[in-house]
Amino acid sequence: MATEPDSIGSYSQFNKKLYLTIHRYDIYKSPNIGLFAKANDRMIVLPLGFAETKKNRLKEYLEVDEQVSISIAGTRLIGAMTVMNNNGILLPSIASQEEIQILRETTGLNVESLKSKFTAIGNLIATNDNGALVSPLFKGELDQQVRDILGVPVHSITVGGFIQTGSMVVATNTGAAVHPKSTEEEIEVISEALQVQVEPLTINGGVPFLSSGIIANSKSVIAGSLTSGPELIMLSRAFRA
Repeated sequence: MATEPDSIGSYSQFNKKLYLTIHRYDIYKSPNIGLFAKANDRMIVLPLGFAETKKNRLKEYLEVDEQVSISIAGTRLIGAMTVMNNNGILLPSIASQEEIQILRETTGLNVESLKSKFTAIGNLIATNDNGALVSPLFKGELDQQVRDILGVPVHSITVGGFIQTGSMVVATNTGAAVHPKSTEEEIEVISEALQVQVEPLTINGGVPFLSSGIIANSKSVIAGSLTSGPELIMLSRAFRA
């Protein structure tokens, strides 16, 4: 059962809504909520069989009207296996044609499987509507496909010395959070590529692999249930309304 929500950054706590509302939550009794869901400014994608009451709560938190239930490659690891912005969705090559077609029909977005041997592509690519950050593992071979589906320029980069770029960065159109060991040069490149403010931080009580514990869009942020008070404050700095 999901934990009761906590939030900061509401209208009642600030004279101006300078920060987004941030909620704490768990999915399948896990604080690693980013493994199981993906969101953009219009919808949230969740695993098949997810409880209706929890679907509605997450929709409410993210201020979205649409929700899609699906498996990716027969699994519930939606977050780890997808890359999504407001233009398109990338899936791993092992996603079925049925899954691809369902997402095309239900979302109206560009949806395509990435021509790559890597399956957890959500751990390798981070994106918003201004740019995409991709792992050097792709060696530039898939830049055009990423550009075509997501509709943004593509930048290859390591983050904090790690090649799992999508695990180290969570980005929306209002801000980005990055691995706490990101260099100043990396932060500058990320900020320029995504055209947002960037803040180094951790999630879920010290975890630096940010995408595992965050579901976010330009309206709101949901953090894993173990996220501490100081981490919530850093999240509020990273993602601004």
